Amino acid sequence: MSNLLKVITILFFLFIVWIIFSADTGQANIFFDIVNTVPHGDKLGHFFLFGLLTLLLNLVLNFKSFRNWKMTPLGSILVFVFVTIEELSQAFFPNRTMDINDFIANVLGILVFTFMGYFLFKNRVI
Repeated sequence: MSNLLKVITILFFLFIVWIIFSADTGQANIFFDIVNTVPHGDKLGHFFLFGLLTLLLNLVLNFKSFRNWKMTPLGSILVFVFVTIEELSQAFFPNRTMDINDFIANVLGILVFTFMGYFLFKNRVI
């Protein structure tokens, strides 16, 4: 199961990278079309994409934490750093716009899925 989870996590991360690349280069994408049909779809997309990535990465890392930050899983920190850099990088792409609401949706997804995953992990549900 561990190797399968690693593969799923890597594939999901690559999917997110592809979505970001498509947005950065202004390419059409069926997922953008789907998101645009749902009210607040963009924010929900941010919430669930980065929340799920957080959950998967924390599970792969067995909720490992930094020495000094016992309550903050490494996977959550890594995803937070990634989304922060990605959101700031949008200033350099003519097809993108930095949006604080996107960043807030990212952070909320990270937080919710961190707590949900930690609860499930601690109670041996997953």
